[in-house]
Amino acid sequence: MTNIRPSTDADIPFITAIYSHHVLHGTGTFETSPPSELDMTARRADVLSKGLPYLVVEDASGVLGFAYCNWFKPRPAYRYSAEDSIYLAPTTQGKGLGRLLLIELMAQAERCGVRKLIAVIGDSANQGSVGVHKACGFTHVGLLANCGWKFDRWLDVVLMDRTIGLGSTQAPAQSE
Repeated sequence: MTNIRPSTDADIPFITAIYSHHVLHGTGTFETSPPSELDMTARRADVLSKGLPYLVVEDASGVLGFAYCNWFKPRPAYRYSAEDSIYLAPTTQGKGLGRLLLIELMAQAERCGVRKLIAVIGDSANQGSVGVHKACGFTHVGLLANCGWKFDRWLDVVLMDRTIGLGSTQAPAQSE
């Protein structure tokens, strides 16, 4: 049975290993050198310091994947828009775990005041990521053609978004 929960410091080695695999073998991230556990600890701390969710999915065998969101841009006008990130261990892809993580991430992001989630998907051929976002109600809003260079080829970036919660139906409360 799988469980989605907030990440902990103890998850960092697993998060780092999963992400490193994607850096070295995938096009979902445009990083080309795997970050260290120290780097991943700092990145996680940054997300959490903003009051945003950083989740893991696990089963009896351990951590199978992780997801988080971070502010889309640092300027104050973007404070209701966040970019989501989801990474799964290679043996668990295609089993619905990405969808479960994204659904929970959307719920937690909404509770944090996020009104728009944005997917910035590396590689237009990344049908797994495009598919999970589409299945969760994201719509295609753009393509940045040939803007990344990895594995000796040009890669696109697919932009998708989804309104969550109140979206733009009303102004945020003064305390938000």
